[in-house]
Amino acid sequence: MKLAIFDCDGTLVDSQADICAAMDAAFSAAGLVPPERHATRRVVGLSLHEAMRQLHPQGAHAVHADLTQLYKDAFRARRDAGAVGEPLYKGIAGLIEELSDDGWQLAVATGKSDRGLAHCLAAHGLTKHFVSLQTADRHPSKPDPSMIEQCIADAGADRARTAMIGDTVYDIAMACNAGVTGFGVDWGYHDSHELIAAGAAEVAISVGHLRDLLKGMA
Repeated sequence: MKLAIFDCDGTLVDSQADICAAMDAAFSAAGLVPPERHATRRVVGLSLHEAMRQLHPQGAHAVHADLTQLYKDAFRARRDAGAVGEPLYKGIAGLIEELSDDGWQLAVATGKSDRGLAHCLAAHGLTKHFVSLQTADRHPSKPDPSMIEQCIADAGADRARTAMIGDTVYDIAMACNAGVTGFGVDWGYHDSHELIAAGAAEVAISVGHLRDLLKGMA
């Protein structure tokens, strides 16, 4: 059974504007100077608590917990106000449809929450295509392989025919830790040379290129 596991932020959707705005709001609410936008983009994909630990390394565990909750509150407020965009990258919807039609099992492994991922996929009408949705709510942060392991179990997939697709070194390291093929994408938040250095089998330069890489596995 073939399985394609997708990261969400930076791979399926371009959510950096929403993430950066929520992060700015969280740090400001905590009385801290918000991180540079580049620094925020660098931690996309990690669990929120791990992201806060990296963005505010001098803070105590309790401070990281507070920042995590403030971020969740800020993002939810933006969503409730209709301010969250999270547009799909061009061609992603067609790729998901094509892979599904071709008999691939599809899954998501993301640092998002269950709630956030459900909203995102539903907004784009993609929920029906995925047999497994794994989030930071129920797993250790990437690059721990737990999310991939659960996706494989849910799909009944062959590890040798499983690919993890993501835009960050955390995605690629997670794939390596799980013993599956890791494909990077160059339209997200980490550079291609970083993805290759982390162990990516190849980095897709377009959605069409990613389609070819996946079909090459089949």
